Amino acid sequence: MASRESRSPRSWHGHFEPKRVPVGVWMQCEGCRATLFRKQVEENLSVCPECNHHFSLGALDRIAQLLDADTFEEWHADLQAKDPLGFQDRLPYPERVRQEQDRTGLAEAAVVGQGYIKGIRMVLGVTDSNFIMGSMGSVVGEKLTRAIERATEEKLPLVIVSGSGGGARMHEGIFSLMQMAKVSTALGRFHAAGGLYLSVLTHPTMGGVAASFASLGDFIIAEPRALIGFAGPRVIEQTVRVQLPSGFQTSEFLLEHGFIDRIVHRRDLRSTIAQLIDYTTG
Repeated sequence: MASRESRSPRSWHGHFEPKRVPVGVWMQCEGCRATLFRKQVEENLSVCPECNHHFSLGALDRIAQLLDADTFEEWHADLQAKDPLGFQDRLPYPERVRQEQDRTGLAEAAVVGQGYIKGIRMVLGVTDSNFIMGSMGSVVGEKLTRAIERATEEKLPLVIVSGSGGGARMHEGIFSLMQMAKVSTALGRFHAAGGLYLSVLTHPTMGGVAASFASLGDFIIAEPRALIGFAGPRVIEQTVRVQLPSGFQTSEFLLEHGFIDRIVHRRDLRSTIAQLIDYTTG
């Protein structure tokens, strides 16, 4: 039989070992600063149960929340970024891309494909701020353009969920800036063909993304309290030397000023998109 001492939770120096909470079980809300049980937040669609703060979602989680189960077919997953400028900051650009791929499990900052939402076939694109801040490089622009062209050819409704705090990707210079015009032109052809485009803005949607395809939807929907704009509020304040209004560049401020059509809680986003597609194309 084991001795009493061998059964007790003592360390080698005779003191009781403290019980340790596993890493990652708890998290802090970025909105109300409450300490939250991570599993509860995840079961609540990554929304704070205390203050309704909407945490940023990765592309794969977003797809899983929006689409019918096991209906997503990814397109153009093999497209890879080039290094036209030989750009290097702390890391050479190709190495940075590989690092981001290893860290996020994504090939690039955008995922596109087709799937079904409440039985309705549609084309979906999602940009992910976890991958170089969701910045729009050549691969992101090419993926979105090809998805829009496929939606035009097959007469399918189009949904693009924007989560980009990086705008154009400086590592690719003018090649990145060209993607704004390329994607917008594809959307122009899609619109001329009678297509329905729903743009969903999440936190954050900034820079060249906000200045191009994110602002061109037939319906523009935003999640609550998302930061949406071109330059950030601090940059604007320092440039124009003016105190900005309270809530400037939040989705609530933009709804009040007519920039977006509706603010939708994440729990209602899937049904709202399905209803808009059904009402408009049915």
